[in-house]
Amino acid sequence: MYLHYSAISDVGRVRRENQDSGYAGPWLLTVCDGVGGAVRGDLASSTAVQALRKLDQQPDEDLLGQVAGAVHRADDRIAELVEEDPDLNGTSTTATVALFDGSRFGIGHIGDSRAYLYRRGELRQLTHDHTFVQSLIDEGRITEEQSRTHPHRNLILKALDGVRHEEPDLFELPAEPGDRIFICSDGACGTLSHERMADILGSGTPDFAAVELVRASLEAGSTDNVTCVVADVLEEPPPEELAPLLVGAAADLPRRMPLSGAVGGLFRGHRSGDTGEIAPVPDDLPPGAYVADPIDPEAVRYAPRDPGRHAWLRRLLATVVVLGLAWVVLAAGWSWSQQQFYVAEHDGKVAIFRGIDASLPGISLSHPFEVTDVELTQLSDIDAETVREGIEADDLDDARLTVDNYAAWQEVD
Repeated sequence: MYLHYSAISDVGRVRRENQDSGYAGPWLLTVCDGVGGAVRGDLASSTAVQALRKLDQQPDEDLLGQVAGAVHRADDRIAELVEEDPDLNGTSTTATVALFDGSRFGIGHIGDSRAYLYRRGELRQLTHDHTFVQSLIDEGRITEEQSRTHPHRNLILKALDGVRHEEPDLFELPAEPGDRIFICSDGACGTLSHERMADILGSGTPDFAAVELVRASLEAGSTDNVTCVVADVLEEPPPEELAPLLVGAAADLPRRMPLSGAVGGLFRGHRSGDTGEIAPVPDDLPPGAYVADPIDPEAVRYAPRDPGRHAWLRRLLATVVVLGLAWVVLAAGWSWSQQQFYVAEHDGKVAIFRGIDASLPGISLSHPFEVTDVELTQLSDIDAETVREGIEADDLDDARLTVDNYAAWQEVD
């Protein structure tokens, strides 16, 4: 059997950089997500994918052995980077790998990226998250829905960091014609419901599904990078010959390139390639016509100029315009800041602050909005430290939900 695949990665609407990396090829599908908050997560994910992509060739019988070996080599490569540059200590990444041999998949997994199987109209999660909230779900303390808003939903228990050398989960999956494999970072599965993912995966080509999954994740409010790899299992070769796709932080190949064709430019400047600095020569010049030599720049430089008139007035108007624009920008910034909320400590209690968690010399950019009865001394050391550092919130309701979670944990304790 054969794979017809697609991959896409988007930085999202909040993050400044993409820490996800993904790869899709004839034999290999993988997604790595640099752990949020760690040092250079983009470097960790791209390093891991660059090591894992060497699996993209017809595998031998020891499918899981090859997957495990590649994951360990990726971990070793991250360790080498940390050894070469101690400032990278703490960098880490998830890794979810699917190696195909024509009849089955060898799956390797560590972290909270996920692999799914869509078969005969039903979607099944193949991997198990290595996260704190997943352990709470396994213990029956919270539901899957509650995990999406839990204050510790981003706490990962296992990852590739070059230090702890964690063992990945390994298992095989027999393939059937018509299967659709979906691998994604938590920017997608942490936002979309199981039903929504199944609905999208139930139609269209792999390329359509991958793009639609990213779009739906962003529309649903994902604040993370979003990377999706989708592949169909076919009995015949795919309708078009595909080159491997490398996306996200590790991208160094075109997103889609037929093996037998030339690569088209994705960027076109002014007039489809002309820089626009000099007017183009007309194509319909009569015989014998010519274009005059350009004006000598030195002649222009020293040519006499008309004396400027009312120069002081122009300078005054320019100053007024600049000050006006500065006032508009400051007013807009202040208005925006007053619509932001976060959770932090105030007088030893958990409080919701209005504004942004920052300050300028002599200027406070936030103030307590709601102070709760939850004492930091009643929280665990980890929770207390998290509150002291400040917890971002999408809006006031999100901040109140975070506070309610802490209040609930206090009651449980």
